[in-house]
Amino acid sequence: MITESSAMEEAVTMLENIKWVCHDCFKITGEKTIYTDPYNIKKPDKADLIFITHTHFDHFSPDDIRKISGQNTAFVVPHDCAFKLTGNVKVAMPGDKFTVSGIEVEAVPAYNTNKNFHPKANNWLGYIFKVNGIRIYLAGDTDHIPEMRALSNIDIAFLPVSGTYVMTADEAAAAALDIKPKIAAIPMHYATIVGTKEDAKRFAELLEGKIKVYVPNAV
Repeated sequence: MITESSAMEEAVTMLENIKWVCHDCFKITGEKTIYTDPYNIKKPDKADLIFITHTHFDHFSPDDIRKISGQNTAFVVPHDCAFKLTGNVKVAMPGDKFTVSGIEVEAVPAYNTNKNFHPKANNWLGYIFKVNGIRIYLAGDTDHIPEMRALSNIDIAFLPVSGTYVMTADEAAAAALDIKPKIAAIPMHYATIVGTKEDAKRFAELLEGKIKVYVPNAV
């Protein structure tokens, strides 16, 4: 029987198992070791599963991928990333649902609505995946899009906050209120190429008392 206390402990453990590398690159440990959009990897590691959201250099970096991949690493990628990878590569399109390396995955849209850095026609991706029973939403490089309102039962949401190429902190806060993550919203896409820690702070301030905002420790 899952009690409220045990569920809370599991949620805290899950947050503690999320480490921020930089930008949109996170290391998530659970039943598998997962990396998202590897970039500026400083320490060699072995990922069981790597999610790539799109082809831009700060999200799809073959040099960084090599630092954390091995013979058994699986990849989930949009169609235009697959040609530079070998091995267990799952190519996804928005709307796809599948299991890879024992992890349940849904591919969801990620695109701009008021700029053209990430066109909807490119079919670039965000992902929903389940780790230790917890549903995690990785938004990818996106604006506050209508599809976010249809996302259900999200426990943790990673949302870009820097503006310029993606949502601003204000737009990301509005997106979080649409998504309603049960455990926490995590800001990303700042303090590396574009955006500053002030964007993450603004995001947290806007959601104070509404949705918990968590900033993971650096790996």
